Amino acid sequence: MSAAKRPAPDLTGHIHDGGQATPVAQDEPGTPGDAARGRAPGYAPGRTLPLRVEFVRQLRRRRTMAMFAVLLALPWVLVVAFQFGPAGRGQGSLRLSDLATAGGLNFAAFALSVSANFLLVVAVALFCGDTVSSEASWSSLRYLLAAPVPRDRLLRQKLVVALAYSAAAVTVLPLMALLAGTLAFGWNDITVPGTGEVIPAADVLPKFAVVIGYALVSQLVVAAVAFLLSVGTDSPLGAVGGGVGLVIVSSILQAVEALGSLREFLPTFWNSAWLDALAPEPDYSGMVKGVAISVTYSAVLVALAFRRFRRRDIVS
Repeated sequence: MSAAKRPAPDLTGHIHDGGQATPVAQDEPGTPGDAARGRAPGYAPGRTLPLRVEFVRQLRRRRTMAMFAVLLALPWVLVVAFQFGPAGRGQGSLRLSDLATAGGLNFAAFALSVSANFLLVVAVALFCGDTVSSEASWSSLRYLLAAPVPRDRLLRQKLVVALAYSAAAVTVLPLMALLAGTLAFGWNDITVPGTGEVIPAADVLPKFAVVIGYALVSQLVVAAVAFLLSVGTDSPLGAVGGGVGLVIVSSILQAVEALGSLREFLPTFWNSAWLDALAPEPDYSGMVKGVAISVTYSAVLVALAFRRFRRRDIVS
């Protein structure tokens, strides 16, 4: 049979000639057959938008540098405030703020407690809420997809980088506070707020690592809400504000005692449960509940973000 009369292959990739199906040879990736199928030679979806490239792009942004500058400077600002504030603490004062100058660990715990409900929330919401919406606001999102970067891969890479910077933000502040507090107030045993009991620093240090990990997990809901809003808007401020607004509304509802046990399902209810880990006899039950609530909410919200982005018309 001549080439001009050769039957075309059917949808199964076979040529039917005289009742027999003959397989059609498939071109290897990177061959001229790629262009015939509308695919660029050598195109591999798994190699688009490498994590290294996205890490560098986000690191060079001014908001990233400014946020880490604030997080690194805050502990030293607090040290100066305590140095120039009223000397000493009143007898019998067992609040965390009164015990902040008792040593490096006490100071780190104080810095984490005063920043977890606002500054760290803003940092996490900024990194996760600005990641996709900023691309839309710059009208570069459609060009990324036209590269072409698969939508699920683009979201996954963006989310991994955003969570990595969020984890760095949550970790760097208490570690810098531990360094600043140790240099300013010494490496002393920790004094437990409320009871005044003293625990050796060597026993508390491993628990402090658990505290930092829990602080990170408790911020996952903020990250997920900001990320969900980020994939549906071209306003970074709106996505970041939505994540911060969640914490504000949840904190208000948490103060309404009429809600009773329903408050335990609020994403911010267990945020301070890490204080129980620093007690002479640690109680991790509150932290376990907090982890369950945070992981459940964040998993559902991230799944909704991927579902929404797959169906979204990208016009910017």
